[in-house]
Amino acid sequence: MAEVINMPRLSDTMEEGVVAKWLKKVGDKVEEGDILAEIETDKATMEFESFYNGTLLHIGIEEGETAPVDTLLAILGEEGEDISSLIKGGASSSDKEEKTEDKSTSTKESSKDAPVADSSKDKEEEKEQESSSNELPEGVEIINMPRLSDTMEEGTVAKWLKKEGDNVEEGDILAEIETDKATMEFESFYDGVLLKIGIKEGETAKVDSLLAIIGPKGTDVSGIGTTTSAKSKSSDSKGASSKVKEVPEEKSEEKKEPTNTTEAKDGSRIFASPLAKKIAEDKGINLADVKGSGENGRIVKKDIEEFTPSKKSASDAPQTASTSEKSVQQYIPAGDESFEEIKNSQMRKTIAKRLGESKFTAPHYYLTIEVNMGIAMESRKQINEMPDVKVSFNDMVIKASAMALRKHPRVNSVWTGDSTKIAKHIHMGVAVAVEDGLVVPVIKFADQLTMTQIGNQVKDLAGKSRNKKLQPSEMEGSTFTVSNLGMFGITEFTSIINQPNSAILSVGAIVEKPVVKDGQIVVGNTMKVTLACDHRTVDGATGAAFLQTLKTYLENPVTMLA
Repeated sequence: MAEVINMPRLSDTMEEGVVAKWLKKVGDKVEEGDILAEIETDKATMEFESFYNGTLLHIGIEEGETAPVDTLLAILGEEGEDISSLIKGGASSSDKEEKTEDKSTSTKESSKDAPVADSSKDKEEEKEQESSSNELPEGVEIINMPRLSDTMEEGTVAKWLKKEGDNVEEGDILAEIETDKATMEFESFYDGVLLKIGIKEGETAKVDSLLAIIGPKGTDVSGIGTTTSAKSKSSDSKGASSKVKEVPEEKSEEKKEPTNTTEAKDGSRIFASPLAKKIAEDKGINLADVKGSGENGRIVKKDIEEFTPSKKSASDAPQTASTSEKSVQQYIPAGDESFEEIKNSQMRKTIAKRLGESKFTAPHYYLTIEVNMGIAMESRKQINEMPDVKVSFNDMVIKASAMALRKHPRVNSVWTGDSTKIAKHIHMGVAVAVEDGLVVPVIKFADQLTMTQIGNQVKDLAGKSRNKKLQPSEMEGSTFTVSNLGMFGITEFTSIINQPNSAILSVGAIVEKPVVKDGQIVVGNTMKVTLACDHRTVDGATGAAFLQTLKTYLENPVTMLA
């Protein structure tokens, strides 16, 4: 008996998913535990396993397509089994097109019997229906800007890896597309020649905008519009002809203008961020000459800015400037006013949107307290002398915060409008900076963990964050967040609350300074921490009491061992 598989809910906030890649095709045998597809959620791209044995009889959502949770994803069953009724229940896009065509045919037939007075109107309707049902030239495939994440509304073509006139095979990487989550490689699902590029490098376009056209060599696609949708197949294709003609040679030559190479001297591929590529192109720097400092040798902005092509530029500088300056009594600065415009990544836009929503919906207020870290420094030194143990000050802060939340549960709450939900569990979010923005992995039940266990989890999650390997479950459910910039020498700062949390703790650097102890001025080590609170859930006195408890734990680390 056939089994229907729907788009799964792979995270608690997931409302729709994108099929990033099918690892099985129709007709393949599937066993329980086999990976069917890679599905992109609002958190990460995850492998989706089959829970059934059988043959893959139908795929309901093609690669690159987005669909709501519970939409028909696939059907497994016995080879040759009739599943037409199940497919109709899923209402695929192809079914809808067939129904449209059937409707168009029936309309045409009925129009023959219509009154003469309405004939002109009927003819106009027939023309519209005919134009909407016209097929593309044989073998031509339209590729639209894919929805590579459920929050993606537009994408930027960071790099084309094929140019017009190139042969393309299924599985070839066509382009690198920047979404609100990351820059991703986009594969071709078709064989043919790249006949047209609809979105140039560096350009941003809405999802479903025409990205490219692939088909037989020489096919005329000039009549296909730049906003053609794959679903329409296409209303703009009315003027398209299946007539074969050679692509003008001049057009191909234009695409061969040298840009930054994507191959090293040994033929291996060069990995670089879109921003680094753009800056390198503006400065005329060959990426093959630059050594990347990012993950797996990836070239980032800093590498381009610090790159020095040669030493001749300094020696070639005009030598008359110093002489002329001596003759001028008053120095008048001169030069061109200029700006460097950097397009915002999709991830950066999403961060801006969510932080804006938090800042302008939650009434923030801030409380700062200074903590004497002298005993904490001594305690940490002793702890780290133990074999296979390494505890950071940040681990101490996380542990102290978790224990303080247990004593002040109002800080561990969520505002819902109709009520305030006080969490009985304590899940600590830890802000981690990555190249494209900020992520917040979560340490579950942190109050029950030792500082060593917290340190191990923070190290593991931070590494996954920077390598983009975090799973959705590792970023969900925080009830409180800690953000630490002390390692950068920042002594004091404020943070925007990571909603739906009610508070976030900003941790500064430990500073050596004069302090008063027993009536004497001595050298001490202090650290400032600032608590940002949502005034709807946390009153000032509640926030202050929390900080007092936090201070007690940090100044007496032995109390955290009880």
